[in-house]
Amino acid sequence: MHDTTAMLIELGAIILALGLLGRLAGRVGFSPIPLYLLAGLAFGQGGILPLRASEEFVATGAEIGVILLLLLLGLEYSASELVTTLRTQYPSGAVDFVLNAAPGAAMAFLLGWGPVAAVALAGVTWISSSGVIAKVLGDLRRLGNRETPVVLGVLVLEDLAMAVYLPILTALLAGVSLAGGAVTLLISLGTVGAVLYVALRHGRLVSRAVSSDNAELLLLAVLGLTLLVAGLAQQLHVSAAVGAFLVGIALSGEVAEGASSLLTPLRDLFAAVFFVFFGLHTDPAAIPPVLLPALALAAVTTLTKIATGYWAARRAGISPRGRWRAGGTLVARGEFSIVIAGLAVGTEPRIGPLATAYVLILVILGPLAARWTEPLARRATRHPAHPAPPTAPLAESPKEATAAHS
Repeated sequence: MHDTTAMLIELGAIILALGLLGRLAGRVGFSPIPLYLLAGLAFGQGGILPLRASEEFVATGAEIGVILLLLLLGLEYSASELVTTLRTQYPSGAVDFVLNAAPGAAMAFLLGWGPVAAVALAGVTWISSSGVIAKVLGDLRRLGNRETPVVLGVLVLEDLAMAVYLPILTALLAGVSLAGGAVTLLISLGTVGAVLYVALRHGRLVSRAVSSDNAELLLLAVLGLTLLVAGLAQQLHVSAAVGAFLVGIALSGEVAEGASSLLTPLRDLFAAVFFVFFGLHTDPAAIPPVLLPALALAAVTTLTKIATGYWAARRAGISPRGRWRAGGTLVARGEFSIVIAGLAVGTEPRIGPLATAYVLILVILGPLAARWTEPLARRATRHPAHPAPPTAPLAESPKEATAAHS
């Protein structure tokens, strides 16, 4: 009874603190992710007030948080959109992978962490934060800009790549042999291909099977199906998160919209619990020794993400101003980097502190880069001896176009 009471008190304190931190982040205009990580550091091992009674419940909540993050991500895309993006923007995805995964892998080898840790740290530095970037685009009123589809295309390719990357990482972390890893990869690719095929050809049937006008029944059906598929995927070493992502892709139309609106508050709650859980298991004393590598990685991968966005936007025929905006927008890292680090901590514990410091830096720097990259680039390239003529600026969105011609 005492343990149950202590757990309720700790859970109440955690959830209340998350609500207050989220409110504070909203007022400041930043993502709440760094505050959630800092809260976990404060109340975890080596922190100010370590929590013990609710640890098992928080761990389960963290797993559900990852599953809901990927489910909601899948609900945002239709199978046809994914296939179209894959066909048209795969060169941008390849450049993104090479430029941004390589620094993480190189740093792991420089630190002497071995090949498995290199694969994990490559993922940490590769994947941008869809959640933070979507919020930044909305806050800066850039959703209608010409470069925004390019930014979203790169993010979609990264999300789809996770369906292949996460099973490979999971197999490596489990110590599976080369043959076993190849089998896992084939299962993963086969599963992704099968789900895309079913979603393209028979998506309406899948949606109809879980559809309901009753919000409660729809919530139970979608959540139950997601947890079932995630559990089965984990049994096959494909990753529970990938299973949830594929369920989201398979659902479409009104079912996807209804499920998204019902599950978003749950996603926000359990995702916050996940970030706190990651912080709880990171010793604050382990961060200072990896702070310099984290700063170096943040500096290098800020430049490589800007280069990625610039190249992708240039390929799409966007003007120089839009190219710089696209590059700056992609800088933020967040939820996926922490998910990957959370998987790898058991094999290489030092990845946790490094990933925490890295994400804390870039989740703060990301919105600043999105706002200031283009103005700074414009000032740097402006020649003082030849000032620009006083003409209307090139419009990059319908709103700017209207202003330019009015």
